[in-house]
Amino acid sequence: MSNTLVNNFIRQLKEIEEGSPWFDQSLKQKLEDLAESTVFVKPLPAVHSVAEHVSHMLQWRKECILRFNGSRTELMNSPEDWKDNDLLKKIGWTELKSSLYNSTQSMIQLIAGKDDSYLDTVFQDTDYNYKYLIEGIILHDIYHLGQIGVTLKLIESVSIS
Repeated sequence: MSNTLVNNFIRQLKEIEEGSPWFDQSLKQKLEDLAESTVFVKPLPAVHSVAEHVSHMLQWRKECILRFNGSRTELMNSPEDWKDNDLLKKIGWTELKSSLYNSTQSMIQLIAGKDDSYLDTVFQDTDYNYKYLIEGIILHDIYHLGQIGVTLKLIESVSIS
């Protein structure tokens, strides 16, 4: 039984959340000390807030978990994909972060203890397998982690001006 890939994906999920990734700060390093007054700021009308990015990441993780469990939704371009700040303020920053962190554990539980061949499982009526899903979520997380960094830089530059 080989689980080299599975263990590597678990390592990457953990590193993105709370490790010391080579590309920048982890989610916890970037998000933990942010004030609620900051996370809902849209520095420009066309730029998402930090909270919107976190919610979007969480929704795609939930979609990935659904797909691993044999279901799916039409998340792309749905209201759930990019929730607006007014709705997210009602949820609250603490709950958003907690849900995102909990989703890491849920993602890990999906594959922990599985053989690498499990990742070749194709879901539903697609050509996509579980490996593609996990790789996609990891890349998606890294992309939005960078977007959060840009958003924070923009917020900082607007408040300095």
